[in-house]
Amino acid sequence: MTDQPVTPAPAGAAPQEAAPSPSSGAQPWAGRPTPSGTETARSEAARRALLAVRTEVAKAVVGQDAAVTGILIGLLCRGHVLLEGVPGVAKTLLVRSLAAALAVETKRVQFTPDLMPGDVTGSLVYDNATSEFSFREGPVFTNLLLADEINRTPPKTQASLLEAMEERQVSVDGKPRPLPVPFMVAATQNPVEYEGTYPLPEAQLDRFLLKAVLPLPPREDEVAVIQRHAAGFDPRDLAGAGLRPVASADDLAAGSAMVAQVQTSPEVVGYIVDIARATRHSPSLSLGVSPRGATALLATSRAWAWLNGRDFVTPDDVKALAQATLAHRLSLRPEAELEGVGVAAVLDSAIGSVPVPR
Repeated sequence: MTDQPVTPAPAGAAPQEAAPSPSSGAQPWAGRPTPSGTETARSEAARRALLAVRTEVAKAVVGQDAAVTGILIGLLCRGHVLLEGVPGVAKTLLVRSLAAALAVETKRVQFTPDLMPGDVTGSLVYDNATSEFSFREGPVFTNLLLADEINRTPPKTQASLLEAMEERQVSVDGKPRPLPVPFMVAATQNPVEYEGTYPLPEAQLDRFLLKAVLPLPPREDEVAVIQRHAAGFDPRDLAGAGLRPVASADDLAAGSAMVAQVQTSPEVVGYIVDIARATRHSPSLSLGVSPRGATALLATSRAWAWLNGRDFVTPDDVKALAQATLAHRLSLRPEAELEGVGVAAVLDSAIGSVPVPR
């Protein structure tokens, strides 16, 4: 049994304007280019628009702010997100609501044991009018693909997403077909049902930028959910719930460009690498963090710093995103599982063993 990784930020805590604390370690690189007034204004406008998405999604989904932030970080980093939670915690509704608030196209695929790869990517169809085969696009050709219960389909169909997630294209009959921009896979899975499921292989888990856990809500949030339904809330009618677009693909593109400019000092880069290497030497783990995982932690830390109004990464940013970015990439040794050791605890121990740069 493994612990569930924590979400990118404490539930209900929105990113705040923050200056680096004296103990936060890394400082901005000296002599880096100063952003122009136009770039700064554009960055602030994009950041405000994306932070407003959290408030908009809250009109349909009570709580789960950290999961919303995780998906936003995934979009900013051009990565993919794995959502895990028991049935009924609004995983599907959250993705639909976020797509509505971002004004991007979304499609949903219910993964089942009989789903075929062509049902996801598309296939060649014979056209009687032209006596030729033409390509019919599958649901993967969208901005935000909701892969619902991805672990209920066999590995062959799961693998149909690998090229799309990594290369952002689909190859059919030897011809690559690019996917829309932005493109992200938001996959859901249930942590409590194992009958009839096919656990994701490590190679596919490693392609998810981060894993966000949707916990059961506290009592006050659950009361708010029931009260909304008593007042006539219909989760199938997001417009009726008052959701409206507050950000766009342009804001995501501007945000991604600014995230790419967030500075990371050599000390913080070394801190990320040392955390990854510490997991590889843990006696409780059979699989530690790969270089891809270390790169992912750098990317999510930069996005989190930018959402908090900073243009440089601190060790606190790295710690805040370490569990969500790395925990799903780790595998416990059988003897550690038998002893009841959890992945989250092992990762915390690895992080604690690495000196924080000052």
